[in-house]
Amino acid sequence: MRCPFCSHPDTQVKDSRPAEDGQAIRRRRQCPSCAARFTTFERVQLRDLHVIKTDGKRAPFDRDKLVRSILLAAQKRSIDREKLEQMVSGIVRRLESGGDPDIPSKVIGELVMEGLKHLDTVAYVRYASVYKDFREVADFSDFIKGEKLTRSGKIVATPDEDE
Repeated sequence: MRCPFCSHPDTQVKDSRPAEDGQAIRRRRQCPSCAARFTTFERVQLRDLHVIKTDGKRAPFDRDKLVRSILLAAQKRSIDREKLEQMVSGIVRRLESGGDPDIPSKVIGELVMEGLKHLDTVAYVRYASVYKDFREVADFSDFIKGEKLTRSGKIVATPDEDE
């Protein structure tokens, strides 16, 4: 691996350990040229995924972009970073194990919404506001009522679900 500081073409691995609940390997590296230390993460990638945007454009799937969007929704919430990473790893596994390498952005959005709904309802509503393109305060209110979210953030069962 190339050194990010001096661009030396080869670095030494000083330490390796599992990360993200065994879904990645964290490697501590050192450059023999400038002695700088840095960390890399390695993940298994089953296939190259592409996102089909709503306008029909095709773009490579970017796990880091997915993480950033979720972190933005979860900003200033007391959600364990490890739980968010597990959620993202689960979403990526589902996408990679699916049959088609071309994934509509709507599918990814729905998987994120499903994960956030059970993790943190405030982050869920924040993500939904961007994903569903809320334009007015009434959009938030309608969404919360439609999802049966209470003041405590719990999801209320409808009478049909109790049977």
